[in-house]
Amino acid sequence: MNKRKSLWLSVSCLLLGLLVYYVCPDDKLPADISIDKLVVYKSKRQLLAYSNGKLIKIYSIALGGQPIGDKELEGDKKTPEGVYFIHDKNPTSGYHKNLGISYPNKEDKANAKRLGKPAGGEVKIHGLRNRMGSIGKFHRWFDWTLGCIAVTNNEMDELYRSVKIGTPIEIKP
Repeated sequence: MNKRKSLWLSVSCLLLGLLVYYVCPDDKLPADISIDKLVVYKSKRQLLAYSNGKLIKIYSIALGGQPIGDKELEGDKKTPEGVYFIHDKNPTSGYHKNLGISYPNKEDKANAKRLGKPAGGEVKIHGLRNRMGSIGKFHRWFDWTLGCIAVTNNEMDELYRSVKIGTPIEIKP
């Protein structure tokens, strides 16, 4: 096989693989399920959803642009680590929909004060930026948020429907 044919075949296989990845549906969360606990493993880029102590679904996620380490300051592009809760739901976010995470807590505020800087806030689980939803699952290939946890818009719809205000979320390294 000549080099041109081999290159064409390689590019075709790559494009076909990307298309399959993009259109292949993920498992859907059952419509009537209530999620009562969320756990994030930053190093694995996973968000685990539990109901009554049972793991229901694992979501692949994107994080802040500087994902290693705990969030300390506003603008550090880190996703916080610790135990928080969902304290807000926004159906008209600039990022499809979102669930607000109760960062900063007392310890986060005290740490930022020691450093003489603001702790920041507005950490969310959110979908993709409005009018960018067609990126779909490809967003997972990069850590692109300012410290939030990002999922696809369809996944955000599931979480928005199934997670109630007050639900605990534990974010681990």
